[in-house]
Amino acid sequence: MAAALRRVTLDDVRGARKMLSGVARVTAMEGSRHLTRLVGAPVHLKCENLQRTGSFKLRGAYVRIAGLLPEERAAGVVAASAGNHAQGVALASSLLGVRSTVFMPEGAPLPKISATREYGAEVRLKGQVVDETLAAAQEYAERTGAVFIHPFDHPDVIAGQGTVGLEVLEQCPEVRTVVVGIGGGGLVAGMAVALKALRPDVRIVGVQAEGAAAYPPSLAAGRPVSVDRPVTMADGIKVGRPGDVPFGIVEELVDEVRTVSEDALSTALLLCLERAKLVVEPAGASPVAALLSDPRAFEGPVVAVLSGGNVDPLLLQGVLRHGMAAQGRYLAVRLRLTDRPGALATLLGVLSAADANVLDVSHVRTDPRLGLTEAEVELRLETKGPQHCAEVQAALREAGYPVIG
Repeated sequence: MAAALRRVTLDDVRGARKMLSGVARVTAMEGSRHLTRLVGAPVHLKCENLQRTGSFKLRGAYVRIAGLLPEERAAGVVAASAGNHAQGVALASSLLGVRSTVFMPEGAPLPKISATREYGAEVRLKGQVVDETLAAAQEYAERTGAVFIHPFDHPDVIAGQGTVGLEVLEQCPEVRTVVVGIGGGGLVAGMAVALKALRPDVRIVGVQAEGAAAYPPSLAAGRPVSVDRPVTMADGIKVGRPGDVPFGIVEELVDEVRTVSEDALSTALLLCLERAKLVVEPAGASPVAALLSDPRAFEGPVVAVLSGGNVDPLLLQGVLRHGMAAQGRYLAVRLRLTDRPGALATLLGVLSAADANVLDVSHVRTDPRLGLTEAEVELRLETKGPQHCAEVQAALREAGYPVIG
């Protein structure tokens, strides 16, 4: 308990950086022309999605495990995670020669389970949500004597994550605003310790998903409070309660916590893929989502931390569709035409001329609302955005097709 309540300092973060030398990568920082135009000031992306294991989590996990006493290492470590922390603990343990057991939710994505095993951990699937998985891991620790490695609620973990802040200041010394996704708060707390100690003028903005935003009510109450049944596609920040240690730091040092919608998250992920050529998970895209949602609210230069890139391919497929829909790049229309040979080909010719890509077509001929020679056609189209949607609808009306919806 004394260790958990220990204050995290700049010296702790600097010590963590020495410990991580040769272990964690100094990840790249890339400029974003699109976001720079949108925000009206330089925007840079800190690419922790390119870190070993695909997220920043290796930093904190390694520092925590490296700091264990010899007898603690001999007992092994245990962790609970939906993916990123699991992989960080697994790799850190392997590098340090420590036996690791990782509990993951039963519905965890298969690529994350496989990666955790490949990094050397024994994986046990338990629980439907992370809180149940966390309880199973803690019970295992009490029963076996293994050391529980918390994903965010420990000073050593926070110090390790804070090394991202040191790199930000070195790579973008003129930075004015740093935007960071928040789950339990370990990353933003560690970065805040480093940033505010060295550059107290830098504004730190945390970002949470609307459906899993425990920090705003916690900050209002002055203590960590729980959100029942957090719901978001961003599993990396899907945490129901802030950690006690990071909460105290966030309350003191973080300037603002914002929330973003699921539409904003999916649009941000799509932008990272299309414009920055970076694979980012929804949690990692949350700072970009905040910039897209209110671009003029951030003084530049801005650094947005892309915290991870471990996205399940099936989720990625769905998120991309959702992001394209949020950008108005899908259009569903119903219209009526004369039910005769060649009628559909003529309609498709109009859509081709309007440069709309037909994804799906369905016919209805038996609806009692239809005339004897009428058919109703429902089309799902891929477009280039809201303006193109309007142009396609105008082209259909001009060709004599009454658009129903």
